[in-house]
Amino acid sequence: MYRVVPTLLATIPRVHRSAKQMLRFAFRYDSPIMRTVLFVCTGNTCRSPMAEGIARKLALDGALGAEGRTYFFASAGTQAFEHAPISEETADVLEALGAPHDGHSMRLSAEMIRRADLVLGMTASHVGRAKALVAGEAAEGKIHLLDAEGDIPDPIGRGSAAYEELSRELLAILPARITELLPLTPASSALLDSKGAKPETLTP
Repeated sequence: MYRVVPTLLATIPRVHRSAKQMLRFAFRYDSPIMRTVLFVCTGNTCRSPMAEGIARKLALDGALGAEGRTYFFASAGTQAFEHAPISEETADVLEALGAPHDGHSMRLSAEMIRRADLVLGMTASHVGRAKALVAGEAAEGKIHLLDAEGDIPDPIGRGSAAYEELSRELLAILPARITELLPLTPASSALLDSKGAKPETLTP
């Protein structure tokens, strides 16, 4: 029987996106239960995928503690166009950090929120839209602003320096915010794959 930790997929260089997606389904997920962190922005091409990539890198580097390697990171957009690539500037920043992201954009859904253990919005507006999708449900309680001090501005159209500034901000915020909020939510056995679906479990 095999187990794959989703964060380790980031260490597989230059593997085609669909191949990595298949890996998520090809192994059985054993104990401990994976914890899913979902980042949310507008188009899912700049802020949220950058947060996803940086969080995965932090987990691999041990910056999220021993449990960080059992975290699964995903991202989505409140107004995303399905399957759009991340922005070139975001890709460049993540590549420079050694945290490549080869996914594509996904539109946020209520089911994705329900299956996540923690949902972090880039702005109060994103938090509000996410909560509206699960209004009246317990899932509302797992949705928070990524930066407790305020909104994280969109770097789009502001040049590469804005993306580099965003990466520095995320590197500073993410470790404390994830370790602060994630333990407050009960572990969920419902994981997200790259399309927001629950992975199948197979025994080789």
